[in-house]
Amino acid sequence: MNLNLIRNSFVLLLLSICLIALPACGTAKNPPAAEEPAVETITVEEEPPVSEERPAAAYTAPLTGMPLNEPLTRRPLAVMVNNAPAARPQSGLGGADIVYEVLAEGGVTRLVSIFHSRADEAKIGPIRSIRPYMIELGESYHGVLVHAGASNDAYAILQRQKKEDLDEITNAGAYFWRDKSRKAPHNLYSNVEKLLEGAAKRKYKTEDTSVPTYSFLKEGDLVAGDSANSVEIKFQLNNYKVTYKYDAATQLYQRYVNGSPHNDRETGEILTAANVVVLSADHKVLDDVGRLSVDLELGGQAVLFQRGKMIRGQWIHRPDDVIRFVKDNQEVPFAPGTTYFNVVPNQPDFDSHLKVE
Repeated sequence: MNLNLIRNSFVLLLLSICLIALPACGTAKNPPAAEEPAVETITVEEEPPVSEERPAAAYTAPLTGMPLNEPLTRRPLAVMVNNAPAARPQSGLGGADIVYEVLAEGGVTRLVSIFHSRADEAKIGPIRSIRPYMIELGESYHGVLVHAGASNDAYAILQRQKKEDLDEITNAGAYFWRDKSRKAPHNLYSNVEKLLEGAAKRKYKTEDTSVPTYSFLKEGDLVAGDSANSVEIKFQLNNYKVTYKYDAATQLYQRYVNGSPHNDRETGEILTAANVVVLSADHKVLDDVGRLSVDLELGGQAVLFQRGKMIRGQWIHRPDDVIRFVKDNQEVPFAPGTTYFNVVPNQPDFDSHLKVE
């Protein structure tokens, strides 16, 4: 056999086998690259910037400047609250918008309390009699006059001028009640709901959108005045003094009588005021009982305490308006909240009734 022929055939056979097996025998393919994990895209929503100013209330109470959810349309009530020692602690004064402390007789004061925007169901009292200058104060706020009895002069005014009043003795006894846990006459009470019911029964107007409005400080307004952490007020008797002590945490003045906290009987909480006004007026003794006339029209010296400051000025009382505190002929805005007016005699002089620290 021809050896060259055999060798050539063998080479050709090997070449054929390699060509057929080349895909398998050639360089191995690189393994597929591992897929990178998908990255989840997170969208972060930016929060709107926080406003440093609170949005203005849609409505505010005309006598306190406090925010309301809806317009206030009901008529105020001017309630004569007993302030004799045996009547304390009283009920409901923490819900009053305005409180006037004025002398009655014998050196004892009475509280003419204006209820308008709060204390719907609160027990109010003890309720006592009315005087002519108390009629004037209550009506200046368009209030229904609430009392139990009156001096002869006051009854003459109420009847002759046909005032809109609720008197437990003569015309509205059903809208008051007696608290058996206290002794008469320091146990007569009512509340806003019953008194408005009584006003409607007597066909008095129970809605009023023209109640006088005070001006009020806005958030961030600064108060200019001398520092005043407390003020002690002597109305007439040395052993009958009222003190207001400033609490910086609440920006309110806490009320004390003869050194003891003046608390609400129902809640146990101390009475407070955002504004304390002390004003002087001419007082005149009318009879042997000590009944007074108080001139609340002339105007005169006054001091306003608010947010730990004392501001000296004057009080004015124009016809068909409330008493206002002014300085340099401009009304001074009140801090929002309850205001206590304290009316002291001009004699011997204004500053003799005050002790400020």
